[in-house]
Amino acid sequence: METLTSGGDLLLTLLLHVAAAASISAWLARSAIFRKVLFTEVRDSDQKVRLMLFVTPALALGVMLRIVGHAYRFADLMLEGSFLLGLLGGRVVGPLGGSIISLPAFFNHEWLSTPVAAAAGLVGGLIRLAIPNTEEIWKLGPYTFLSTPRWLVRLFRRAKVSWEMLPLGACVALELGRQALGHATKLQWLFYLDVGHSWELALVLLSTVMAVAVPIKIWYNTRIEMNLEQSQQMLLKARMDALSAQINPHFLFNTLNTVSSLIRYDPDMARIVVIKLSKILRRLLRKHETFVPLQEELDFIDDYLDIEVARFGRDNLQIHKQIEEHTLDAFVPSMLLQPIVENALKHGLAGKLDGGEITIRTSIRDARLVIEIEDNGVGIPQDRMSQVFGDGIGISNVHERLRMLYGGDFRMDISSREGEGTRIRIEVPELIPTESQPSPVVPASNL
Repeated sequence: METLTSGGDLLLTLLLHVAAAASISAWLARSAIFRKVLFTEVRDSDQKVRLMLFVTPALALGVMLRIVGHAYRFADLMLEGSFLLGLLGGRVVGPLGGSIISLPAFFNHEWLSTPVAAAAGLVGGLIRLAIPNTEEIWKLGPYTFLSTPRWLVRLFRRAKVSWEMLPLGACVALELGRQALGHATKLQWLFYLDVGHSWELALVLLSTVMAVAVPIKIWYNTRIEMNLEQSQQMLLKARMDALSAQINPHFLFNTLNTVSSLIRYDPDMARIVVIKLSKILRRLLRKHETFVPLQEELDFIDDYLDIEVARFGRDNLQIHKQIEEHTLDAFVPSMLLQPIVENALKHGLAGKLDGGEITIRTSIRDARLVIEIEDNGVGIPQDRMSQVFGDGIGISNVHERLRMLYGGDFRMDISSREGEGTRIRIEVPELIPTESQPSPVVPASNL
């Protein structure tokens, strides 16, 4: 039992109590493992154990601080933490986690602490079991209690239950039960804030609700962030599929026509074209990687351009490469170059295949990989330059993928002059694999 001498002392303690709950929950949300546990609504045994391992030590430490120093009584979140573990983990995790949290108090001869904590965890677990859709738990917020009149009207007029009010009511009932039990025993067997006025009791009840609702709201926002990240990854995969689909039936039709013509007068070249085509299709059919070595991307472009050269003839289409050797191991987004090269062939060189040229350059400048694709085609009219990034699924898709993967840490510039050609310059961070990290990892904050 803790008796507070003034209203100001009580108010400060309760504010620090809620602040401690918010700080611990925000600190836990920084862990990638804990975030994954939160994101998974249906948790297996391993995830429930991880949930307890993350939550119980911090809350048990808070109980220890309250025992050690009178000034730290606000740090005791035993009741709220046990209830939260039950809400998130179920009727086994709640009582077990609550019992662990209460051990410092129990060893301090507060004999009722463990039964009370286990009961709070069990109540939370039973509420989780009773709610038809466990996602309703995340609707509990710091201001849910303001909706109580509306909930009562809906309950009596429409017989419609607002499930988020069930955890709210349970918080109030558990705190009232702790207060009643503490006053009934009149012994130092249970910690609670001893208040003498009804308005002080109302503040204690409000702080108990807040100490549960604030962590739920913080963790719910974390779940939303992870859901958005997953949605962006799915969008990225969909864009990858769209890029792969750019090797479209027209390309296959033209290639097969080329093979048909070559069979008559150059069977060996026809065989080479078929092999190149099979390598392209094999690459497109296999699982998409987000990043691939630049060497692999260039090999893919070689196969693609060899077929185009076979179609139009070496005199009509020439490919030049200025590749710095140390850039070949750098990782780049998969299918980065193909849509740019295809755009150069389709729009830049389509009307100028007598002496058409494509040049690919790579270099590293100040730990950044620079890739340039240049053609000597018809160029882009000035009135269309501002629309390049918004047209079609070629250049605009590449630009969007770079933005999603690198955030603002990339550059993609297009310079063009009518009748002279177009140059596309891409600059991204140099990503080189190491022995401990064979493939690069882009920070989730950039997604």
